[in-house]
Amino acid sequence: MDILIIVAAVLISLAIGIPVGMVLRKKVAESKIEGAEKEAKRLVDLAKIEAENMKKEEIFKAKEEIMASRKELDQEIRERRGEIQKQEARIIQKEESLERRSENFEKKEKNLELDIQDLEKQKEKIDNLQKQQLEKLQQIAGLSREEAKEQLLQTVEKQITAEKAAIIRELDQKMKEDANKNAKEIISYAISKCAADHTSETTVSMVALPNDDMKGRIIGREGRNIKALETLTGIDLIIDDTPEAVILSGFDPLRREVARIALEKLIEDGRIHPAKIEEMVEKAKEELEQTIKAEGERAVLETGVNGLHPDLVKLIGKLKYRTSYGQNVLNHSIEVSNLARIMAEELGLDAKRARRAGLLHDIGKALDHDMEGTHVEIGVDILKKYKENPLVINAVEAHHGDVEPQTMEAVLVQAADAISASRPGARRETLEAYIKRLENLESIADSFEGVEKSFAIQAGREIRIIVKPDQVNDDQMTVLARDIAKKVENEMDYPGQIKVNIIRETRVVEYAK
Repeated sequence: MDILIIVAAVLISLAIGIPVGMVLRKKVAESKIEGAEKEAKRLVDLAKIEAENMKKEEIFKAKEEIMASRKELDQEIRERRGEIQKQEARIIQKEESLERRSENFEKKEKNLELDIQDLEKQKEKIDNLQKQQLEKLQQIAGLSREEAKEQLLQTVEKQITAEKAAIIRELDQKMKEDANKNAKEIISYAISKCAADHTSETTVSMVALPNDDMKGRIIGREGRNIKALETLTGIDLIIDDTPEAVILSGFDPLRREVARIALEKLIEDGRIHPAKIEEMVEKAKEELEQTIKAEGERAVLETGVNGLHPDLVKLIGKLKYRTSYGQNVLNHSIEVSNLARIMAEELGLDAKRARRAGLLHDIGKALDHDMEGTHVEIGVDILKKYKENPLVINAVEAHHGDVEPQTMEAVLVQAADAISASRPGARRETLEAYIKRLENLESIADSFEGVEKSFAIQAGREIRIIVKPDQVNDDQMTVLARDIAKKVENEMDYPGQIKVNIIRETRVVEYAK
């Protein structure tokens, strides 16, 4: 029973305590919330106060900075105003000085005008005095001014002509006595030691056929074979009535040689169709490359020139397929090299340099079909590219007289080139070119005053001129021959040299009756 009472009491106390506890907790929480709100409000008020204070401080600082900037700006404005005032003062001073100068210039201008007027008056007086003096002199001399001038010029011209003729005759005589004999001996010796044949190339090559039936096979169905061959080689094939032969026509000798080799291989093989033609053309190009290399090595070995770059050797080999006036350029280069070497040995000069320059002097002709410029310019560029000796390059550049020779070996290369080109049978010319050269030679001679008639003889190697004896005296003949030779050198291109021969003849005829 007591236990039930205790349990009941406990339960009753719990029933009463729990609501009371909850009420007390609520009151405590409300009091904490109220305190927190008061604290938050207090903090917000403090923050507002601090923000207001900071705002006031920043506004104060900004005002101070504005005041400082305003003071600096006022100071700068005052300084600039001072400079402007100074500049204005300077400008005013300059204007005043310019005004004073302009006044002085006006005064000087007036004075100059007066001086000019005085000078003109004096000039008129001087001109009048000169006219009076000239008139008196003309009256005393009995000649006008133009007549006296002409007479004086004629006298001076006669004296100068006589002196020029005497000097030229003296120098020619001296040079002939010293050099003519030795030069002839050396040149004749060199020519006799170096005698070479020159083959004459044309713009066509002929390929022999085993029979005329082969022509049809070369042409092919609807001309496809001949078209393929012409397209691949760039050479025209001429198939006409010529028995058992095909003509290859083209200005490029290398292409023509490729076409010839390829066509001969096709004829030998017997199978002629576009694919085979392309194969044979490629083989022909390879064979031609080997031939060019072999010909270059042969030329180098024959002339004894050592140390050439392999590309230069190939270019020398290409000269085998180049001609100049019908003269094979490779054989011509070998001959020039040998001639220059022989003459250098006779004169005690550098024979190695002479033969090297002689072999390389026309190397530009190997590429003048493919590059712009003369063969001399191309050759010089090539030799500079391969670091050739500068003296050898000068000899190549000077062999046609484009520049002055720096060594005697260069002069010998010029002489050897002229000998090789001008000797009988070395070169050929067309009839039209030959006739044109003779006509040009005669027209140059006829253009000089006092020439009665001129004749180009010995295939253009000599021009024989007959002058009027009453207009050209003996002294003037010497000067006239030199002037004609110079004009021929400047206006004409020719191998070797041209002799200018002037004839003056006076005849007197009388009959005895």
